[in-house]
Amino acid sequence: MDLYQGILTRRSVRQFTEQKISHSDIEEIIKAAQYAPSAHNMQPWEFLVIEDKEKLKNLRNLQGWTSFAQEASCAIIICGNLQEAFSRDKDGEKWDYADIDCSLAAQNLMLAAHSKGIGSCFCGCSPMPLVINGISEYFNLPEHIRPIAIIVLGYPQNTPPQPEDRFKKNKIHWELW
Repeated sequence: MDLYQGILTRRSVRQFTEQKISHSDIEEIIKAAQYAPSAHNMQPWEFLVIEDKEKLKNLRNLQGWTSFAQEASCAIIICGNLQEAFSRDKDGEKWDYADIDCSLAAQNLMLAAHSKGIGSCFCGCSPMPLVINGISEYFNLPEHIRPIAIIVLGYPQNTPPQPEDRFKKNKIHWELW
């Protein structure tokens, strides 16, 4: 699949077949995620792969928009390692790039899955404190690891319809607003 076509045709998938994704395909998809850009090339991402059906079902209790995950082959929780993220905590400023870097990795991950005929859906964790805390506690995440997104993966039961053209020239501003 041509990269540009992959970008234009990737859609969120929420209905899956029972076909399992092989561990080698999961590792290749995560490899693509690890090639995402990151601030100062710090690569602060960690990937928690969930295949257990009971855990996939329980995700809906932690992040309410993941009820369909119970039918998926797996979910990958992309986490930011706050000890490795480019950050600042001085001169009255406190921030880190973990959420941004992991979101870039998530996009690569979903495009790589799409290129293999695997459907995906992005479900956010950060910046929602209750979801972050619930995921952290349930999966026993270390204190310095923040869950950023849950990417639900599986072979699509059907092909989601392509939306009308999303290109909007009025969203482009040249030089000044």
